[in-house]
Amino acid sequence: MIRVSAQLRNTIQRTTLPLLVLVSASTVLLGKADEMMLDSVRTTVTDGFAPALDIASRPLVAAGNLIDRVRGAINLYQDNRRLEQDNERLMQWQQSALKLAADNKQLRGLLKAVPEPNVAYVTARVIANSGGAYVRTVMVNAGSEDNLSRGQAAIGGDGLVGRLTEVGARAARVLLITDLNSRVPVTVENSHRNAVLAGDNSERPRLAYVGSPENLKIGDRVVTSGEGGVFPPGLPVGVIASLDGGGARVEPYVELSQLSYLLIVNYGLAGGLPQPVPIAPHSGRRPKAAPPPDETSVR
Repeated sequence: MIRVSAQLRNTIQRTTLPLLVLVSASTVLLGKADEMMLDSVRTTVTDGFAPALDIASRPLVAAGNLIDRVRGAINLYQDNRRLEQDNERLMQWQQSALKLAADNKQLRGLLKAVPEPNVAYVTARVIANSGGAYVRTVMVNAGSEDNLSRGQAAIGGDGLVGRLTEVGARAARVLLITDLNSRVPVTVENSHRNAVLAGDNSERPRLAYVGSPENLKIGDRVVTSGEGGVFPPGLPVGVIASLDGGGARVEPYVELSQLSYLLIVNYGLAGGLPQPVPIAPHSGRRPKAAPPPDETSVR
């Protein structure tokens, strides 16, 4: 059996190549002789193998689709991360742009209140607001190193804000016109009535010592009168907003709750205010203070 099998293998090996050549030649001859029959045979063979090829190709197609979906998910995740980072940067830029826009608005507003060329002024930024029920002051980032001194006027973009009451080397405190201790001599332009703008820690200070209150009207413009020698005449303060039993109330031109930049102006008039007296080093006692100013002067 082993010898017969070896002989059979040798026979098959010798006859395979001639047989394949014969089949190929026969196929070529048949194709040349009858192309229609060859096409029919090819079509029949193709139709027979088509279902098997279709079944065999489906896993490959599914694997290709899965790879495309995974690649698309990865690209989508990367795009989402990039968009989140871009959005964070844009939000930071937006906040910076809003802050710069607000600062620019404040600074451009100050241009409308630039004082006369013969006076000195410093533009200072508000760094603290101690507004509350008992005090209405703000702190600015300028002081005696910038030639500021007590009593100088603080002006916003549209009008008077207050005056300096405490001045340090690099910071100063501004007493707002709405503070309980603020008294500003003013004039009602339409009626030419002098009065004192008295703060009471409310949003609208009242007009005190008005000679003829019946001549006042809502909307009348209020400016500084120059009395008392602290503020020059003509600085805009506000308009009369209400008339009631408590007297006239003035709406300031400047929104005092949203101060960012102030113009600290030296009109050369602050020397009329009593200056603080330092404590004597040898005794540790403060000398007797100067008498309080007149009611019509700014305190």
